[in-house]
Amino acid sequence: MQRRQWRSRGAAIAASFIVAVLVGVACAPAAPPSSPTTAPAAAAKPTTAAVAPTTAAAAPAAQQPTVSAASSQATVAAASAPKPAAGATTAPPAAAKPTTAPAAAPAGQAQQGGTVTIPIGADPTMNPWHPNAFVESIFVNRVLFDGLTRPGKDLTPSPDLAASWEAAADGLSWTFKLRDGAKWSDGQAITADDVAFTFSDIVLKKELGATGAGNFSAVQAVEAVDPTTVKFTLSRPFSALPSYLAYNAGILPKHIFSGQADPWGMTSFNKGTPISSGPFKVETYTSGQGVTLTRNDTYFGGKPNLDKIVFKVVPDANTQIAQALSGELSIMIMDNKAAVDRVKSAQQVRVEPRQLVQYYWLSLNQTDARFQDLKVRQAFEYAIDRQAIVTAIEKGYGKPANSPIVPAFKAYYDPAHESKYGFDPAKAKQLLSEAGWIPGADGILQKGGQPFQFVMDVGQRGVLQPTNELIQQNLKAVGIQADLSSMEWNAYIQKVVVNRDYTATVNWWVYPADPDVFPYFHSTAAGKGFNIPGFKDPKLDELLTKVQTEADATKRKQAVTDLQAFMADNLPYIFLWYPEEIDVINANLRGVPDLNLRDNMHYVNEWWLKK
Repeated sequence: MQRRQWRSRGAAIAASFIVAVLVGVACAPAAPPSSPTTAPAAAAKPTTAAVAPTTAAAAPAAQQPTVSAASSQATVAAASAPKPAAGATTAPPAAAKPTTAPAAAPAGQAQQGGTVTIPIGADPTMNPWHPNAFVESIFVNRVLFDGLTRPGKDLTPSPDLAASWEAAADGLSWTFKLRDGAKWSDGQAITADDVAFTFSDIVLKKELGATGAGNFSAVQAVEAVDPTTVKFTLSRPFSALPSYLAYNAGILPKHIFSGQADPWGMTSFNKGTPISSGPFKVETYTSGQGVTLTRNDTYFGGKPNLDKIVFKVVPDANTQIAQALSGELSIMIMDNKAAVDRVKSAQQVRVEPRQLVQYYWLSLNQTDARFQDLKVRQAFEYAIDRQAIVTAIEKGYGKPANSPIVPAFKAYYDPAHESKYGFDPAKAKQLLSEAGWIPGADGILQKGGQPFQFVMDVGQRGVLQPTNELIQQNLKAVGIQADLSSMEWNAYIQKVVVNRDYTATVNWWVYPADPDVFPYFHSTAAGKGFNIPGFKDPKLDELLTKVQTEADATKRKQAVTDLQAFMADNLPYIFLWYPEEIDVINANLRGVPDLNLRDNMHYVNEWWLKK
């Protein structure tokens, strides 16, 4: 497929899908664990839930913003907390070891200097909106490019380039006040013109196919009111706008991009040494080896503790683990949890589980009449041993899911649905029988003379292959024949996401730290957006709109509760499980907040190395 064709047809969908999905992956595809031939016993959940998204947490180094959501207006007070960075991409060959630390300081006190090295799976694209900015780019872009907001340590949006914000009484506009003194790495001031340009000239231009543009479908216009004030005008109330602005939505410099007909063709920026705004800036970039970032002396948040951050290209998950144990890597996500017990025993690293805003799902294409039957979808949920998947593949780090609202959202997550679909093959068979499916001579269910047989497309990434193999076994046990078709990841995206040429597929979503999942489920996103199964229901649309537009905190919580109940009852996806992230961190690396590694990229200026 030619580049322009990709943009016009799939960039806004497929590229955004890849980022939304792959942001949940570590820096490289995992080496999949061996897939068991039998379902293992359930394991106890090894960790506890993360901090509630509505619970105020201490600000990094300044006062925490306050949010008033109990009225039709939400205001975030100014906060001078320095904005940390995002990191994970390539690095040059001669990277300093992460254990290279500065002179000793009193215990517990942050020390200055040193280099931290983080693995990524491929060369990054240093532009958060570029259609090719996939998982290998997300970490480094979060370090380089500040957004108006960033993910807070309590999962609520926290000030970044914006010091405060408020919604209009009717919810149809938001006004953001920028902090004073923020500058680009070339010394020019960051102003509201940069914000307006980023959205008006790049994100909202559909023909450009900017990654993540679909998250802002409710935004009609963005204008600079004055040099430090920017206004977002909406087509409908969008109470989660500050959360979505904290999610891979870095601001670009107008003085660099203005007048460029094709912003994606600026290789000197996207694949070179971009002008940036975060606590670190690009020093060197070597394709196939990595990116070295050095401290940005113009950063508004003050001097970071570290001298440099190196993003080193290490595609193989087992090599990443070996280099973490040898000290070559400072921090990484362990995708292959089969090695977790071995790594836990190592003295030179620590292993820390993190809660994620992520869930795995099985999508049943709703253009197939078999899957339009609710009893069939419910039978799938009963037939699949989801706890066995968590035990075998995630080594117990996770729990079965029954809706897209994750346990990390303590203020919203409803545990009432946790036991709704226990593993029950007999119940699955009963529901299938009620739906008119009867066993054939070969044991495969039949209806109208047609066997219940289909192909499940499998993308070659992470744990998808062994997950599909377990699901295949579970379905066969109730009389359903699922044939697996594995393919290279980009081919999978083109077939399943762009062309929607599939019957069933397993994948996952990662989304901003807010229960607004409108872009992923609304009927307007069916067939052309993030609604991969193409499920449509007016009641679901109503609930999604209520969650997105409701400003009153109590009413919004009830709307999210109602949404979870509808999802669990009607199963637009077959919900599989909520995973947990396992981070491997060098024993000398300190000041790392209790956040997943992607969100931690916004706090790298707090990291420090102990000698």
